[in-house]
Amino acid sequence: MKIILIKDHKDLGKSGDLINAKDGYARNFLIPMKIAIEATKENLAKWQEEKRIEEENEKENRKQALELKKKLESKKILITAKAGDGGKLFGAITSKDIADQIKKHYNVQIDKKKIDLAENIKSIGIKNIEIKLYPKIVANIKVEVDGE
Repeated sequence: MKIILIKDHKDLGKSGDLINAKDGYARNFLIPMKIAIEATKENLAKWQEEKRIEEENEKENRKQALELKKKLESKKILITAKAGDGGKLFGAITSKDIADQIKKHYNVQIDKKKIDLAENIKSIGIKNIEIKLYPKIVANIKVEVDGE
């Protein structure tokens, strides 16, 4: 029996997948537990429309991520922090500090978890940092840390 999953299922697939399941399993468990719906003509038409809308949204989000990547990679971000002799910072520059500077300069909110910083920046200089904007879209930005 063909069914459309409404919820993610560890063995069958993700929500929105069209799969084949045994009739008894589908009728007695998946459909009553609201994990799946039967793939009737109406449900298939609705599912195809949802998939089409989802693909359009995916293309638009991908396009925006590519534009943001170009925007971020075109300039470097300047962060000023207190530093001692030898270029050592008092404290450290974290991914949150970098996200705040991106918000300040570009008016773009980036989650600090998407900034790939192996360890906090503890010295002045120019650092190359990766930001995961979207699956398979990574921006490589330059962050210049200047001492006060």
